[in-house]
Amino acid sequence: MALSPQKFREVLFLLVYCHDFGSSDEVMEEVMKTLSVTKKTVREANLIQVQIAEHLHRIDAVIKAHAKAYEFDRIPGVERSVLRLGVYELLYARTVPPKVAIAEAIRLTRKFATPESAGFINAILDSVWSQNGSREHSEPVQREQTAEHALHV
Repeated sequence: MALSPQKFREVLFLLVYCHDFGSSDEVMEEVMKTLSVTKKTVREANLIQVQIAEHLHRIDAVIKAHAKAYEFDRIPGVERSVLRLGVYELLYARTVPPKVAIAEAIRLTRKFATPESAGFINAILDSVWSQNGSREHSEPVQREQTAEHALHV
């Protein structure tokens, strides 16, 4: 049975979240066990997580610019990781429609954080998308075809 894009995004979110604490093989094994996914799935998600990490400085700067009422360091880790993934999808993942990226960020927030946080995530990502307008103005990120395909909804 094929893995749904939503489940793949959850794997990716957990890897992005764990990256703040230092990524390791143990984390990947735990994600495999917790979400009942294959090693191949985790490796594909890790390819995207590495791309997010490589652009983290720019992604975090975008979040800071749009979360003006909040100090970046005070944004809880789960919400910060959801925002990082959402901004990455809006600015770099060419196969993910903007509405899907925002809706999925809200879904992840409701699942892993709180329903109240969903409005905050929605406001920030809407602002990012409104200001950036379209992906034509962002730099493309090269990825493995399988990883890019996994995010397409």
